[in-house]
Amino acid sequence: MASKQGVEQGVVSWSEAVRVYTRPQVITMLFLGFAAGLPLLLVFSTLTAWLRDVDISRSTIGFFGWIGITYSIKVVWAPVVDRLKLPLLTRSLGQRRSWMLVGQFGVMAGLVAMVLSDPQVSLVSIALSALLVAFSSSTQDIAIDAFRIESAVDEYQGAMSASYIFGYRLAMLVAGAGALYIADWSSWDISYLVMALLMLVGVVTVLLVSEPERHVPDTTEAMELSLKHQLHADQPGRWRRFEAWFVGAVVAPFVEFFRRNGSWALLILAFIGLYRLSDITMGIMANPFYLDLGFTKKEIADIGKVFGFFMTLAGSFLGGLFVVRYGIFRPLLAGAIMVALTNLLFVQLAMVGSDLVWLAVAISGDNLSGGFANAAFVAYLSSMTNRAYTATQYALFSSLMTLPGKFLSGFSGVIVDASNYEVFFSYAAVMGTPAILLSWLLWRHSLAQSRQPNSLKSTLP
Repeated sequence: MASKQGVEQGVVSWSEAVRVYTRPQVITMLFLGFAAGLPLLLVFSTLTAWLRDVDISRSTIGFFGWIGITYSIKVVWAPVVDRLKLPLLTRSLGQRRSWMLVGQFGVMAGLVAMVLSDPQVSLVSIALSALLVAFSSSTQDIAIDAFRIESAVDEYQGAMSASYIFGYRLAMLVAGAGALYIADWSSWDISYLVMALLMLVGVVTVLLVSEPERHVPDTTEAMELSLKHQLHADQPGRWRRFEAWFVGAVVAPFVEFFRRNGSWALLILAFIGLYRLSDITMGIMANPFYLDLGFTKKEIADIGKVFGFFMTLAGSFLGGLFVVRYGIFRPLLAGAIMVALTNLLFVQLAMVGSDLVWLAVAISGDNLSGGFANAAFVAYLSSMTNRAYTATQYALFSSLMTLPGKFLSGFSGVIVDASNYEVFFSYAAVMGTPAILLSWLLWRHSLAQSRQPNSLKSTLP
């Protein structure tokens, strides 16, 4: 059964709810969230600002968006992170902490390598270093997700996630506005070196916390044993042992998902992949767009990063309230519509030019709608995850939700160069249409299922 969290839990007093945030496990997620959020913009929008600032062409910058595909395919090696033991490290730190530490050192090494490369001389070196950062960061994400789930009981997962998101958003503020401020004050090299040092926040946290205990339910073990028997992977021999590992780590989570959702499984996966298409498509060109309009790096940092940060939090807060009040599907549909429409604010900004008021309006609308839609979307993904396979299934969902957008974003610079920014942001708005239609379809299906007898209902939430 999929895990159902949140509003169905027992009522507790306000003082008891507040005390949850003082628990060591919850505080730990604040620092791990910071370590997880720091690398993302350093290989995405902050990197594109660096490249544009040194006169790299927009078409070339657009292709750097493909580096982000690494986050979208992490499901490929998620089972390895979930079950493969690292020599020496796993014995001393445990499964989750050892993989987090490896990922954090990989991020630091990649950022230092970017500093040692000159984008005007060797873009290939910059690209390979950024790829190392993205791969190490996504590996850390997999381990942190598993650590979070295994560190606390179901009743505390909401507080764990909230603490993680706050740390993550704080890190994005540092890697976005902070990196731009440092680059404006000193240089891009100094900026990225400071970011590498800040990854020590995650390293110290991993060394201080304890490894969580792992528990596999009896029903899960029974299903895996059944699958291994059906696939003849339970026979003796070295190759059979590898087959048995592969069935348990890779096959079982996917079999469970498709069995639970039946004929709707593929549509659900398509919806997950398309929901953030509009948002991601326009994101790669945001900073180059601001710079081309004539805004300074400080203005972009002041409005786009600092002000936008609080608007994102406001949107997330509103999205959470609407999910509690109206359920998942209405806010999910509303969020898809809002994200698509707010792209049109950037069309207006492109027409009026370097206007700080319109910059604030466009960024406010974009971040508010993005935060709202993300809150509803995370609630939906959580409802679709089986807690027995949360790490692998969530890796599947989080990979799918960015893959199409990351791929199409690679062509964003080509579209701008072939036309203009007005056409590009109109195109990004149209890219939100599939998410709107699929949100409505899944909502109608959910309503239809709720009217049927319990014995005939789908497992869709």
